[in-house]
Formats: sequence, C-alpha cells, structure tokens
Amino acid sequence: MKRRTFLQSLALFSGGLVLAGPSVFARNKKAAQTLTGTVKARGKKLAKVVVSDGFSVVQTNKRGQFELPVNDRAKFVFVSIPAGYEFPQEKGLARHYLPITAGKANKYDFELQPLSKDDSKHSFIVWADPQVKDAKDVALMMQDSVPDAQKLVQSMGKDALVHGIGVGDLVWDNHKLFPDYSKAVGAIGVPFFQALGNHDMDYRLGGDETSDATFQKIFGPTYYSFNRGKAHYIVLDDVRYLGKEREYDGHLNEQQLAWIKQDLSFVPKDHLVIISAHIPISSAVKNREDLFALLKGYQVHIMTGHTHTNYNMLREGVYEHVHGTVCGAWWSGTICTDGTPNGYGVYEVDGNQLQWYYKSTGKDRAHQISLDIEKLTGQNRFIANVWNWDPAWKVEWYADGKAMGTLQNTKGYDPEAVRTMKGDKLPARRAFAEPARTEHLFMGHFGPEVKQVKVVATDRFGNQFEAVSASA
Repeated sequence: MKRRTFLQSLALFSGGLVLAGPSVFARNKKAAQTLTGTVKARGKKLAKVVVSDGFSVVQTNKRGQFELPVNDRAKFVFVSIPAGYEFPQEKGLARHYLPITAGKANKYDFELQPLSKDDSKHSFIVWADPQVKDAKDVALMMQDSVPDAQKLVQSMGKDALVHGIGVGDLVWDNHKLFPDYSKAVGAIGVPFFQALGNHDMDYRLGGDETSDATFQKIFGPTYYSFNRGKAHYIVLDDVRYLGKEREYDGHLNEQQLAWIKQDLSFVPKDHLVIISAHIPISSAVKNREDLFALLKGYQVHIMTGHTHTNYNMLREGVYEHVHGTVCGAWWSGTICTDGTPNGYGVYEVDGNQLQWYYKSTGKDRAHQISLDIEKLTGQNRFIANVWNWDPAWKVEWYADGKAMGTLQNTKGYDPEAVRTMKGDKLPARRAFAEPARTEHLFMGHFGPEVKQVKVVATDRFGNQFEAVSASA
C-alpha cells in the first residue's frame, strides 16, 4: 500500500473511531446508569407491565421493554405480575424477581405464562406465624397444618386458581428451618408469597437495613406487588429492627411509602387492594396514617398476624384481618391464646369483591364457634367464642329450642385458654404462653332445668354456624 493511501485510510479509520466514540461511550454510560429488560409471554412482548427495583416503578413500553435508573441500594428487579398470567414459582415459592448482580450486564428479562382461564374469580389462603423453632414444631406443621391446607385446596377443584401468602414469622429465629417452611408451603401445591416477620430477621448484623439478609436470599424482596383479576396485592415489610437484639417496632420506612405511592398510581380505583404484612397495621404500626392517606379511594383489606389471636378491625374504611396462627400458642396445643383454633384464613375473590372465613386445622369449614358451659350457684352460664366475628355478624342463642334473643359481644378470656395456659407451668410444652383477652366472646345465663343450649352465629355474608352443648 502506498504511504499516502495508508495514511488516508488510517485517517478515515481514526475519524470513524472518533465519530463513533461518543455514541459508544453514551451507550456504555446509559447502561451503567440504567437497568433494562423485557417482559414477554410465549415470545409476545407485553406492554404496560409494571416493573420495579423497590425504588422506581415503571411500565414496559409497546415493545415490552423497561428501563430503571440504577439505585445502589436496590437488590432486586421484580415484576408486578399482571392479571391473566401465572405466578412464576419454584417448588411453590413465588419467583417474580431477579437479583441484581454486581458485574452483570444490567439487563433483566422476564418470561411469563398466560393463564388458561379467566382469573376474576380466585382464592387465596393466609398463613400467619407457622413459627417453627425445632424439629418437633416442623413435624407438627407437616403432619397437621400441611395436610389440612392440601385437603382444602383439593376441595376447590383441580382448575381452581389459588395462591398462598405467609404473613411473617415463618420460623422462630432458627433460620436453618427456612427450608423446612419452604418444603411445607411447597407441598400445599399452590404458589406462595412471603412477608417478613420479626422472628425472620437477622440480628447482630447491624441495623434495619441488614436485618433481612437471610430472608432475601431465600424469598427475595421484602415488599412487592402482583395482580390477579381485579385484585391488586401488595406485600409490605412493617417490622423495623431497632439495632438491639430482638428489639423492633411496627413501622413503614419512607422508601416503602414512596414505592407504594408509585405502585398504586398504576392501579385503577375500582380494583380491590389487598395488603399483607406481619405486624397489625391499624393498631401497631406507628406511621399507619401515612399509609392510609395513600390508600384513600380504594377498597382495601389488610392481612396480618403476629399476635397469636384472631380479630378484625375496620378503621378509616380499611378492613384489617389479624389472623389466628398456624402454630396456635407456639405449637403448645390446639388453640391460640384467645381460644381461636390453630388455623388460617381463606379468601374468595370475585371481581373486586371479597368473602372470607377462618379455617380451623383439622376441622370442617362449619366449625366457627366454641361453646363452654359452667355450672354456677343456682344457675348455669355459657360462653361462646366466635373467633372470626366482626360487628356485622349476628349471634343468637336458644334454650331447649326456644329462641332467647340476640347476644352482645363481651371482652374476656376464653375458658379453654384459661384451663390450658394460665399459670407458670402451663402449657406444659411452652409455659410462657398465657391467655389473651378478646372481644369476640358471647355470654348468657340459664336455669338448671335447661337441657340444651345452642348458639347460632350468622356472618356478614349470611352464612350460619352453630354450636350445641348439653348443660353442665
């Protein structure tokens, strides 16, 4: 090659590099500043799918593409699974997220599977506080709770759309048992989502920002959302670790509140919003008013646990279901501290309407009342515990078949809980459990001539339940 031709060629090549340089660098700079990816289903690009890293919330464009600004604190990219699609899962555990990996190209692609049927009607179960601490707890969960949930799901039919939500305290500080919990919910046969509980946190690793390290390795992000039909589900982390072992409070950090506001901006007002967390929000989360302000205009139900009692609260238009626990009083017997049987919540969604009941482990759906008879001087007394009661229920009683009127709820202690838990030696397995005061008790008195007492409770949906007992 002649010298002049070589130099001209080099100049053109160099010029090409110079011209291309800014564009290449711009692309590299963009890649370093953003997380990108696509959402597809069977090769079809899905538009308007909500994607987040827990800080920013965006929708995919018409080509199924999304772009998120890089946030150094973000650990996951997750999809708010849209209605009409299956929940990605691995052995029953929801896998709607991808970990952000250092050194990896900032591209995160999701492949979804369309459902074969309309999902406007579906069901879900809520497991509160399985809270297994040792091998015996795990054995009880596997031999009692899992078969009960399996039977329930099977009774709904093979084509039913059902998912589960574990609302925290999946284990009891013993994080080596997370795989046992995972095996348990995996055996139920439905996709299960998880919320973080205070006993699921890592202590001694620093502050609140590091307390969920083990949980995240196994279950992914501690707050996220997903959709089914006209129901929008939000799972939150409302446990704030205070930096000293086992010290925590109920609180939603500013990061989550900002994310919730963005997430809800994509949710139509006529959709049902279902929030799951561990600590009861309406009574024990310090900045609950900040959350309630974001929820105005929506029909909202909150699912929580933590207390080892069952009760319902309606506050500022928000209905909160605080669930009796899978473990009852820490696997020490068959009831929670308020007399509610060990069990879980069952929910049926139809469009944007919700119905529900409490399922006692090992009992039929109709088991909704316990009835205790006590012989007094000159008369007898009954105490009925209607554990999933709320003010829309009606509770009546009958003496030897004669209608005796409507009963009003009263506060007190469940007699069976007192007999089996009160005192420093009861219950035998875990004596720290003590009876808890509850407001879902109903009491009446009757003469010694009465041979039979019947209590009939009608829930807000018109379903009737009864308990019958011979007098003392």
